Amino acid sequence: MAIPVVDLADFLSGDQKRKQSFVQELGKAYEDVGFVAVKNHGIPDDLIADLYKYVQQFFSLPSDAKKRYEVPGLAGQRGYTSFGKEHAKGSDAPDLKEFFQYGQKVDDSDPIEKEYPGNVQVNDISQFNPTFQKAYRAFEKSGKALLQAIALYLGLDEDYFDEHIHNGNSILRAIHYPPITSEPKSAIRAEQHEDINLITLLVGASADGLQILTKQNEWVGVTSLPEQIVVNVGDMLQRLTNNRLKSTTHRVVNPAREMWHTSRFSIPFFLHPKSKMDLTCLEGCIDNQHPKAYSNATAGEYLDERLREIGLKK
Repeated sequence: MAIPVVDLADFLSGDQKRKQSFVQELGKAYEDVGFVAVKNHGIPDDLIADLYKYVQQFFSLPSDAKKRYEVPGLAGQRGYTSFGKEHAKGSDAPDLKEFFQYGQKVDDSDPIEKEYPGNVQVNDISQFNPTFQKAYRAFEKSGKALLQAIALYLGLDEDYFDEHIHNGNSILRAIHYPPITSEPKSAIRAEQHEDINLITLLVGASADGLQILTKQNEWVGVTSLPEQIVVNVGDMLQRLTNNRLKSTTHRVVNPAREMWHTSRFSIPFFLHPKSKMDLTCLEGCIDNQHPKAYSNATAGEYLDERLREIGLKK
């Protein structure tokens, strides 16, 4: 399935006609599909290449070396999470993956710094942490522009999300789906799910496998060109917009048998706001045909609930 493609350069061009056209294209794509491919996204190709290089080096480390970077009690929010720890909401089957998470590094005097655990320093690969930090900031910048466009589409001030995502609780996650070495119990590497956050930015993936569930209830593969990133709506934005912008169900399926010996790598950026952001449904998204669908909650309360549901928090 060729998902809708938008050009972020139109939004940033300074040309009001191009900017407004981008806002409408993006908003309509999120109402209809929930996923878009974004070109001219501002994340440099060489940075993406470095990110994948160091991620592959990390997951190639021996198991005992990787486990030194696993921190009990952090619910997987920083550092390494070993194979089979996470499962989709409503599923008991563990996803067939291991991952590493890198979070917010507060560079100003914002007191929110106390809320965030420090990032885990990967000593085995000297450029691992500096590259993750550079990538994190690049994703933040692109995500901020996309949320500004979403705000305009919803009839809000362009900077509506800015204060909520500055020093927000976003996560850069590197995922490794190891080779399949025996007949799998399921055709699914990562069971169907929706993302928790506002939006997810996915840069590249080393193999096919991502599928989305269409409105016709059919699973279709998602492909994007190398110079594009895929960006989807998460549950927090769905809640805020009272289902006007839908969080799309997606999954990762196993490759064809002849590719079982290969690994799959994927690096999504989960754009989260600060924990105190109010996710109460926007008044402009509630009417007689669309009554309020969700109880009031902050982003922090909702995240905590979801981490328990997927098995990362007890």
